[in-house]
Amino acid sequence: MRFEQPLWLWLLPVAAALVVAYVVAQRRRSRYAVRFATLPMLEKVAPRRPGWRRHAPALAFLAAIVVLTIAIARPVADVRVPRERATVVVAMDISNSMAATDVAPNRFEVAKEAATEFVNNLPEQFNVGLVSFARTAAVVAPPSTNHQATVDAIEGLTLTDSTAIGEAVLTSLQAVRSLDAQAAEDPPPARIVLLSDGGNTAGRPIDEGARAATEAGVPVSTIAYGTPDGTVDIEGRPVPVPADTGSLQDLAEATAGSFYAAESDQELRDVYSDLQSSIGWTTEEREITNLVAGIALAAALLAGLASLLWFSRLP
Repeated sequence: MRFEQPLWLWLLPVAAALVVAYVVAQRRRSRYAVRFATLPMLEKVAPRRPGWRRHAPALAFLAAIVVLTIAIARPVADVRVPRERATVVVAMDISNSMAATDVAPNRFEVAKEAATEFVNNLPEQFNVGLVSFARTAAVVAPPSTNHQATVDAIEGLTLTDSTAIGEAVLTSLQAVRSLDAQAAEDPPPARIVLLSDGGNTAGRPIDEGARAATEAGVPVSTIAYGTPDGTVDIEGRPVPVPADTGSLQDLAEATAGSFYAAESDQELRDVYSDLQSSIGWTTEEREITNLVAGIALAAALLAGLASLLWFSRLP
């Protein structure tokens, strides 16, 4: 939190002085009563035990003064607000290793279902597109607000050989640039969400894609999907296809994106849910003077009401 007019905060010591003055006055009043009252009189006029209600209105009023002083200084805080526009490109691995059955019924079917749910849960005003990648990468559904087109494209994906992660990033960036060129106003912020279960085995290196994404200011959030024990059947032999977390984590970190690892259906859905929340919201600096002033007013009204109800007077 910061303040637009911080000089007003110098009034806070005055509020602290009022608290000290109140405490001193209460102690002096108690000493005066004990010094000049006889024991029978003291038993009649003094309460048997200290009553917290006696001090509550005054302390609430002093708290209102402190909060009001903060409000006068015009506080500004980071506030989480829904994002109005964004472009999201879902890049999905369609290499043969996605047929591994370590996630039932297999990685590919679960990944398609989770991606479909993710697209359907994004705000309708967001542009969403799909890039598939194996030996090469291709834009299957250009980014648009027609989310159903992306969902249909996900449903139609089929598996093939190799994994070109670097190509997937570069192709996703081309899809973003193509949409930005059509925009009549400032282009919306973009994010690439890339899911893969293996390392880069074809096309340009991942580092090249990472550099291009960094230069474009487009974060790449990556999901390493699958367990260390995953296998696929090739010519009757089980071939290990463990998820490659290292290269995907490096890609996310290099582009200021987020890295996730998922080894089950539920974990993958949780990842997409977290991504939907982070993409759909942003943090902005906003002045919260009205909010703080409202708290001060509420404290002052509470102090006055309590004093009237308990003592028939204002604090």
